Amino acid sequence: MLLRLFKGISPGVIFLIAIILVTVWIGTFLNHPANQLSGDTTGPMPLYGILVKFIGNNHYLRVIFSFSLVAIMAFILTNFNTTIFFINERTYLPALIYVLIGGILPQGQLLNPVLPASLFLILAIIRLMDGYRITGIAYCFFDAGFLISIGSLFYANLIWFGLLLIIGIILLRTGNLGEIVISVLGLITPYLITFGMYYVLGEDLASLLSLVISNLLERSEAYVISRLEIITLIFTGIIIVVSLIYLFMLMNTKKIKSRKTFFLLIWTFLISLGICIVLPSATTGMVWLISIPSSYFMTHYFVFVKKKLVPEVFFSVFVILVLLIQILRWYHQ
Repeated sequence: MLLRLFKGISPGVIFLIAIILVTVWIGTFLNHPANQLSGDTTGPMPLYGILVKFIGNNHYLRVIFSFSLVAIMAFILTNFNTTIFFINERTYLPALIYVLIGGILPQGQLLNPVLPASLFLILAIIRLMDGYRITGIAYCFFDAGFLISIGSLFYANLIWFGLLLIIGIILLRTGNLGEIVISVLGLITPYLITFGMYYVLGEDLASLLSLVISNLLERSEAYVISRLEIITLIFTGIIIVVSLIYLFMLMNTKKIKSRKTFFLLIWTFLISLGICIVLPSATTGMVWLISIPSSYFMTHYFVFVKKKLVPEVFFSVFVILVLLIQILRWYHQ
């Protein structure tokens, strides 16, 4: 019943998603943690440092900014599918699932560098897909590299998604060497500009280089995850795995562009997962990057699976668990 309701495309569904978004975030807005983990123990990356100074220490401004970013991301995720139509169904589920996954780890809702970085990642993915069937050199790969690089100036680990540029060129193009070169130039350009500005302003270039390296390799702040959050993460992981299996089963039935879009999202998911597993610098905020492809996998499963009972149970329990996390936050305050 719950899944059937949210699979609709009426204005009422948008209103319900907005209510859930506020419900998931109201605890963060009203709760003032003594120590806001931000994943920048070694010092913030340049653009994130500017952002923090601009917003200041006002808790409400920080939460409002983070909340606004999530709302914008939810809109972009829905619009991306509407534009390319790779799920082959108009639905607001990607926005809802993105909001719910972000609610699993409430600490990640505080102002953190991954949130603005995630915005640049989805914009880069959209630009990569713009390169599909373009005649001549697709300069959108430069744009995608540029966007990923700017995002990494908020959250350093986003630079590893530079791999997605090469993968995108292989998936969407014929492996044009010129496009590989311009994508690498796109990645390098923001850093050349940043180091150039530091040099002009008389700042220490060695300290900037050390800052970037430490953000990439040093261990991030620890965050204690509750049992309910662990259970919800495991349950969500099961749904994602089931969704991926179901997606692979139907992959050959999809149009070429839809297949390529999903493969690009699968690689986005794998790179995100790799960062979480391999790098000690990965923060709890990585949930915002993982939730981008995951929201599409889960949406595809919930929309197209023929058995009605299992997806309904999956979806309902998923929603209940996330909301229960928010309720227990209030109880323990």
